Order: sequence, then structure tokens, then C-alpha cells
Amino acid sequence: MHGTEAPSAWVQRWSHLVPADGTVLDVACGHGRHLRWFASRGHAVTGVDRSPEAIAAVAGVGRAMQADIENGPWPFAGERFDAVVVTNYLWRALLPVIVDSVAEGGVLIYETFAAGNETVGKPSRPDFLLQPGELLQACAGLHTVAYENGFLAPPERFVQRIVAVRKRPAADALPARFALGAAG
Repeated sequence: MHGTEAPSAWVQRWSHLVPADGTVLDVACGHGRHLRWFASRGHAVTGVDRSPEAIAAVAGVGRAMQADIENGPWPFAGERFDAVVVTNYLWRALLPVIVDSVAEGGVLIYETFAAGNETVGKPSRPDFLLQPGELLQACAGLHTVAYENGFLAPPERFVQRIVAVRKRPAADALPARFALGAAG
């Protein structure tokens, strides 16, 4: 059943960077695989999706909001989260808003389709495929912890993904959870 698949391996790999008891926003949350993952780790979760079926599927997992974030106002204006998670979703006009939603000391975990995917499947429209380095550029104001751009299988797909943290203004160093080799 859709929505019951395991969380993205990328999201799982970097989940330890989310502050303990931190708040998590899942953008275009679908049926909640990442909401459930973070809720099971003790995080307060918020999901947003335009689909009423998706929001019904996550009822009771955390805060769920049905909103058309592509055509309406950003429903979290003025809010920041300890983690913002985005997978398999791209609306370029929202990239600055998504990045701005990461709190100080918080992390952005983002993974979606990239140019080249049109050769192996859908999505195939350039509107929904990141160009090389596009996530790096969108996250220029954050500290990049990890970045990948390339081909994955199975299933065959081209992806671009990033993990980036918003440093605290007075901090010279990142929190210990960002050190290489830190385990979650």
C-alpha cells in the first residue's frame, strides 16, 4: 500500500542530525512514511500536503495540514523547524521558503529527482528535475554536511540530495551531532 514503504535511505541515514525532541516538518508528506519515522524517534512532527487522502492517512501521527503550497500562502509563515524534510518533490518557487523554515542549529534533509531522470522514467519534465548543483545553490546560506547528484538503482532514477544545517550565529563550530562519524 502506498505510504507504508520504508523511509528514504537518505532520510534514515541523516536522521541522527535532528536535535533530540526536535520539531520536524515534512513538506509534501504524502501518506506519512517520514512523519511516522520521525514520530517513532520521539520528534514532534508536522506534515503538509495538498491531498485530502494524504492528510487523512497521517491523522493522529502529528500535526497535519492540508494546503496547496504551490498556489496558496505558505502555511508556516514565521515558523521554523529543527528539521525540514523533503523527498520526491520540487517546486522551485518554494526553495527559499523551505530553506528559511530551518531553525538555527536545525537541518534540511532534501532528496528529489534530477536531470537525467527523463532517460529512465518519470518525472521527466524539466520543471520537476533539479539541474546540477541546484540544491547546493538553493542552500548556499546553510552549511552543507552531505551532497550527492547522480544515478541510483533500483528503481532506476537520477537524484540530487543534500543535508545542510543552519549554524547558530554565535557558534564557531557545529554541534557535535554534525561531526564526521557521529552516530545516531
